[in-house]
Amino acid sequence: LETGCGRTAMAMGLTSKKASARCVGVERKNLITVCRFSVKTLLEKYTAEPIDDSSEEFVNFAAILEHILSHRFKGSGSWFSSDGQRSFWEYLRLACSKVQNNCIASIENIENISTSRAKGRAWIRVALMEKRLSEYVSAALRDTKTTRRFYDDGAIMLREEATVLTGMLIGLSAIDFSFCLKGETLDGKSPAVIDYTPYLKFTQSYDYLSDEEDRRSVDSSNSEESVPEHPYIPLVTDEESWSNKCRKMEQRFKIVYAQKGYLEELVRLRESQLKNVETENKCLRAKVEELTVQSQQEKKELEAIVLELQAQLSRSLLQVFSILGSGPHLGSRDPGRGSPDAFKKQFEPIFASFYPFSATTPNLPYFNLFSYIFWSYFHSF
Repeated sequence: LETGCGRTAMAMGLTSKKASARCVGVERKNLITVCRFSVKTLLEKYTAEPIDDSSEEFVNFAAILEHILSHRFKGSGSWFSSDGQRSFWEYLRLACSKVQNNCIASIENIENISTSRAKGRAWIRVALMEKRLSEYVSAALRDTKTTRRFYDDGAIMLREEATVLTGMLIGLSAIDFSFCLKGETLDGKSPAVIDYTPYLKFTQSYDYLSDEEDRRSVDSSNSEESVPEHPYIPLVTDEESWSNKCRKMEQRFKIVYAQKGYLEELVRLRESQLKNVETENKCLRAKVEELTVQSQQEKKELEAIVLELQAQLSRSLLQVFSILGSGPHLGSRDPGRGSPDAFKKQFEPIFASFYPFSATTPNLPYFNLFSYIFWSYFHSF
């Protein structure tokens, strides 16, 4: 009985884990899909006028992006947050700190924005006005250590959906945004709510008919004067519809053209950066080659010095052995000739040729030691 209960508990645990994983996966899919629709809506709405906080499409996009950046964010409170709420701003503040000319310090210095959530919302608006939202998110994702520190497993920022997100955000660089970073719109107390209704469309298929409609269609088919219930309706019925369609196509063309210009500018920037890196690489290679040649030359000079010193040592040893071979008389007990001092004076020129010294140089003790050793050795005969 206990074994059966244990197996049941394990099965329930596995089922619970699978259900939890499915819920997280559905959350990721929903947020990425609705974000794609939101970006598309912004691109279609944009004309020559900048988009601001009065645009419902932008308000919805900002809420969606806030939910994505907060998806499976670790913890709800932090000791370093002024409002006790730990939001995605704490992550972006660290992960984007190495981006050149970033807006982190500017947002931190805004006086009327104090809460962490409000600073995160201000960052979204500033990044859109700078046309660098995709760049900031990409830079944050490259800091994998910080990203894993702030997000739990299964978060969008830790999955391949994050790469899809950065690709979506590139298109927003073709839109001009204008925001006022003051007022109630940046209040960090109110939660961000996503409006899904603009993206939910249900189209009834003509293939589906109720029982009553099916019966009527059968009855009408028996009559020669029957008229189809769903006649063909042309997509464009008048000149006004054609002009509306033409304006929409022209608007889309302008958006695509603006995106094309932005991407071309981005490519030129990357090419310039690549050329600078290649030039720097060439300079470093030339410097390495120069240092290699210099080190080889120094090595040859040191080898020549070693050979010269070895030759001097060999000559000095030959002189020493020649003196030892012809100097048995030095071993006499005569205090004037056989003393260590007399022996030292005889070897002084030889030792000085290899180790130059004077009465004050540190080589003198070595010479005295060698002289004493030779004198002791000779007196052992």
